[in-house]
Amino acid sequence: MTPPAPSRRLLLLGRGRMGRAIESLSGEYGFSVAGWVDEDNADRPDEWAEADVAIDFTTPDAVPHNFPHLARRGLPVVIGTTGWSAHEAAIRREAQAHGLGVVAAPNFSLGVSMFAAMAARAATLMARRNDFGAWLHELHHATKKDAPSGTALALLQVMRNAGYTASIDVSSTRAGAIPGTHTIGFDGGGETITLTHTARDRSIFARGALEAAQWVQGRRGWFTMVDVLGL
Repeated sequence: MTPPAPSRRLLLLGRGRMGRAIESLSGEYGFSVAGWVDEDNADRPDEWAEADVAIDFTTPDAVPHNFPHLARRGLPVVIGTTGWSAHEAAIRREAQAHGLGVVAAPNFSLGVSMFAAMAARAATLMARRNDFGAWLHELHHATKKDAPSGTALALLQVMRNAGYTASIDVSSTRAGAIPGTHTIGFDGGGETITLTHTARDRSIFARGALEAAQWVQGRRGWFTMVDVLGL
C-alpha cells in the first residue's frame, strides 16, 4: 500500500473568519496548519511555526509588519488582506531581494477574476459612448475596514486600463454580514446596463487562497489570481 503524501505545512496569519475558513478546508488541498500568527505572537517571529507557505488575511497595518519576517524565512506568501497598497513598493522590493514567490490579490474567487475580464470588455465597448455614464458600487459586511474595497479599486483600474477615461462614480456600502457584492453599470438616456458579481459564501475566497498557495510554491515573482488561473 502506498503511504499518503505528507501534508505541506501552512502558516496562517490572521485568526479571523477567513483564517478559520482556510483552516477548515486546508486538508482538501494537501495542507496541514503548522501554526498561526495573530496579535498574541506577531511581535515574536522567532516563535512562529516552520512552514512551507504562508497565507495572510490580517489587517492593512499588519502586512508590512509581518512580511519582512516571512521574507527572511524565504517563505512563499499568499496575501488576501487589502488596504496596504501604500506599502506595496517596499514589500515588492523585499520579496525580490529574497527571491520569493508572492500571490497578492484583493479577491480570490474564480468568479471575480472572470468578472474583471467582463468589466474590461464592457469598458472598452463603452469608452466612446459619451451618452452613457458609469458607476461602480460595492457592498461588504459592517466590519470591513477599507472602503472602497480592494476589489472595487482593482475593477476601477481594469476599466481604466481598458481605455475608459470618463468619470466613474465609486461608492461603498457597509452593512450586516455581506460577504461581498460588486456592480459596474452604465446608464444612458433611456436604458441601463449592469454587471454584478455576488459572493454568497466566504468559502470561495478560502478555496482560491489555498489554490494560490499550492500554485506559488517553487515560483519566484509577484503574481495575481490572473496568473494562478492562467487567464
